[in-house]
Amino acid sequence: MLELNNIYLTLNQNNRPLVKNLSYVLDSGSKTAIIGEEGNGKSTLLKFIYDKKLIEAYCQYQGNVVNHDYKIGYLTQFLDSKWNNEPVVNYFLKNSPEEEIDYDKYSLFGDLLKLLVKVGLSEDILEEDYLVGYLSGGEKVKLQLCKLLLEENDILLLDEPTNDLDIETLTWLEEFISTEKKPIIFVSHDETLLENTANTIIHLEQIKRKSDARYTVAKTTYNDYVNQRLRGIETQNQQAANELRNYRSEVSTLKEIKNKVQIANPGRTNRMNSLLAQEKKLDEKQLTQKADVEEAINVRFNSDVSIPNGKTVLDLEVDNLVVGNNTIASNISLFVQGPEHIVIVGQNGAGKSTLMKKIYAELKEREDINLGYMPQNYEDILDLNQSAVDFLKIKNVPDSEIRSLMGNMKFTSDEMTSLIKELSGGQRAKLLLIKMILENCNVLLLDEPTRNLSPLSNPVIRNILTNYNGTIISVSHDRKYIKEVCQKAYWLDSNGLNQISIDDAILGKKPKVLSK
Repeated sequence: MLELNNIYLTLNQNNRPLVKNLSYVLDSGSKTAIIGEEGNGKSTLLKFIYDKKLIEAYCQYQGNVVNHDYKIGYLTQFLDSKWNNEPVVNYFLKNSPEEEIDYDKYSLFGDLLKLLVKVGLSEDILEEDYLVGYLSGGEKVKLQLCKLLLEENDILLLDEPTNDLDIETLTWLEEFISTEKKPIIFVSHDETLLENTANTIIHLEQIKRKSDARYTVAKTTYNDYVNQRLRGIETQNQQAANELRNYRSEVSTLKEIKNKVQIANPGRTNRMNSLLAQEKKLDEKQLTQKADVEEAINVRFNSDVSIPNGKTVLDLEVDNLVVGNNTIASNISLFVQGPEHIVIVGQNGAGKSTLMKKIYAELKEREDINLGYMPQNYEDILDLNQSAVDFLKIKNVPDSEIRSLMGNMKFTSDEMTSLIKELSGGQRAKLLLIKMILENCNVLLLDEPTRNLSPLSNPVIRNILTNYNGTIISVSHDRKYIKEVCQKAYWLDSNGLNQISIDDAILGKKPKVLSK
């Protein structure tokens, strides 16, 4: 149905290979997930499949894509900011912000209204004065999904369709991907969605300290692939360790025999020649090597970083939460003590990120806590023209310690000195985490902390945060994060902030009885 033939993708900047000799045939009904660490070329591969011109500015390529005249629909990772000043209704009537309105598209509005209901968007957004820029990040993703599904495509390419989506819509998206008859290739960091939808895995890896690339195609579920891979790595590493141990024992034994022969019978050249032949044979022995995989993240907060049990971290009262000229929530009250780990959930557009900004403004001047902040938009606190290592420089912290932490987070030497604007979203998230570790922050304010990290990295990050002895105030739609890291959950809607159970937060259930 769609064929990838001998695909090579190489970055112009440093000639780093992203994909080498990838061949793959997309079958009818296939739900193919592309996985891999941050910066490994997942989005670049999707762009290449859709339109080679999208990567020409930064990437060399070889090979070809044969789609047999099937129409391909492509969901981009980010909605073009040029749409922000356009009414939402125009997004469905134009192919690009610069084009004129195509009035024939009004015939699709019956289907559009049904889709809006399915993804949890009100038809009120189609009013002429409702601009795209008014929408939250998750609502913009929903907008893109609706437009994509209105088109008559034969194959769907989805780049991070789960980014910023509320849990209710995530559940709908899982059902859609699972039951859709059209083949889908998608990139996602949401492990739960991967577990529930993918039937084929393409794993892109960077090996040999990111100097080489390889890929694996497995026609199996995500869980089975991960488990098989871990078992294979463990088996190979155990075999390598056993062979190395036996080899060293044989070398040591042979050395002892040679010494004895030289001392006791220096003239026995035949015996010595035999021993030298054995030694040469040992030297030529091909030993199993340890599995060449991307190194696991190896960082954590200092065990001394903590906050006293019961210490008041936040006592917030907000009469009205306002976005633009609209009040989106009222009577918000939130009390947080040390060392609680809390999460705020709710539907897209409820004002969660706006509330996090309020909390940040409340806490950043406090001198009795050490605050770390990861906003939804990293650019709010990152200077994109600064180098990664310069962003992390802290008084009295040696440069060697900074670089060591970056290495443990899988940054190469080149990436350490790269400008932040050249790094992937996941690498920028890792920079913010490293900063918090270096500054020994005992209160973390995290807006969707796992959304840009790979599904292979996320279990490690969750473990780090689960064992963190400080306070965490977070917003997340990551169901595994909510379950493993968080102790309390709060639902935000127009009525305010109300506590719900962790189980209800994972399911995206609204509170039945409002209780502060």
